[in-house]
Formats: sequence, structure tokens, C-alpha cells
Amino acid sequence: MILYRPVGLRELELIAETGFRWFPPRLAWQPIFFPVLTREYARAIVSQWNSKETEAGHCGFVTEFEIDDRFVTRYPIQQLGGGPIFRELWVPAEELSEFNEQIIGCIRIVESVYGPEFMGELDTVSGLPKSVIRSAEQGIDRCPPRPG
Repeated sequence: MILYRPVGLRELELIAETGFRWFPPRLAWQPIFFPVLTREYARAIVSQWNSKETEAGHCGFVTEFEIDDRFVTRYPIQQLGGGPIFRELWVPAEELSEFNEQIIGCIRIVESVYGPEFMGELDTVSGLPKSVIRSAEQGIDRCPPRPG
């Protein structure tokens, strides 16, 4: 199954540090990890929230990844209001490590959105923040990120 995860700058840096293989553990105040089922939903989150939030670095990224079909059936699809594109999975934070082990291949960056208050420096080749490129260079077992 292909899933999407909208992330801000710091979360993307942490993903890059893993070589684009795993999502970082949740913080104490984050009881669930929620990948979404549609790229449109992920795009809406990064455009309407991440790119406007200081905590997200005034930027957002749509990541895409594949996960084992049989494994993912343990998480029922959650339908949120607003239409059929607003569907997500709720993975309890304590199960994220096991969830990460089921990712097939790399976590890919498929879109980038930069708000007007974004202050970072962009890499001219990839179009990604240089901080993400530096984190990827430190990553173990690297998967190359696709430009967003």
C-alpha cells in the first residue's frame, strides 16, 4: 500500500538522518502517528498548516512510502470530515518502530511547500533545504531523496 505523510522541516531532517528509511519516534505529547491515504490530503496539510507554522519551519513536505499490505490492515482507516480524500491511519506511538520495519524501500519526498516566512537556504540541485541535505549526508544506509 502506498501511504503519504505530511511533515515539517525538523521531522524531515530526522527522516533524512535515518537514510530515508524510518519515521522518528513520536514525542511524549504525540500519542499517534498518522500517515494519510491520499496525496491530496497530505498536500492540504503541508499547504494549510506546515508552511504557516514556526514549529514546522514555515515549510512542509509530502512524503510517500510503501508498506506491507497485510501488515497495514491492522490499522482501520479513519475517515475525517471534509470528503473522501481525508482518510488516515492511526498508528499508536508505541507501535511506530514495528510500523517502520514494514516500510518497503525508501521514504520519498514528492512535494515541497515553502511559506512566505521560510528563512532556510535551499539546495540548488534538489530544491530541498540544505539542512535536510546535511542530515541525509549523515544518514546511515542512504536512499537518495527525490526533489519535491
